[in-house]
Amino acid sequence: MTTLVTKPAPEFAAKAVMPDNSFKEIKLSDYKGKYVVLFFYPLDFTFVCPSEIIAFNQELGRFKEKGAEVIGVSVDSEYTHFAWKGTPIEHGGIGDIQYPLVADITKQIARDYGILLNDAVALRGTFLIDKKGIVRHEVVNDLGLGRNIDESLRMLDALKFNDEHGDVCPANWHEGEEAMKPTAEGVAEYLSKHVAHV
Repeated sequence: MTTLVTKPAPEFAAKAVMPDNSFKEIKLSDYKGKYVVLFFYPLDFTFVCPSEIIAFNQELGRFKEKGAEVIGVSVDSEYTHFAWKGTPIEHGGIGDIQYPLVADITKQIARDYGILLNDAVALRGTFLIDKKGIVRHEVVNDLGLGRNIDESLRMLDALKFNDEHGDVCPANWHEGEEAMKPTAEGVAEYLSKHVAHV
């Protein structure tokens, strides 16, 4: 497994269930000019997956306010995605998700992103793609470990800040906090103000 960070995000064209429940072929290149949070999950009608899918949906407004689109992907068909959306949450469904769920039935997208496990299902990979289509951040979790949606939002803020200002974002940085100049002097100045001396 090798990282995709700093490399062009692998292009794909695949059927998806859209927010209005229609089926449509989408391409990653359709989203050029926008930030994209592309996340993979193992399978529909499973256990950790609905908690993540619903959590992304609950924060979708925040992603969109920041100029980002969210896209979910699994190795299920678009028909299974549609059935899962139509199943009430109290019966194990995901409800009215308002971002595309991509059908990676051939498993080629997961394979291209380097997260296909045992040629069967995708690991919980999250890829933050910039406006030029370059992967700038990725994190991959094992099957039983749900991801942190707030961290995806924080990394989106950091990427936007870095793109807009050129300054770099230190550990635990949040939007509105001071960043640092990418120079030895800038780092020294930041650390002298923000890091407790031991």
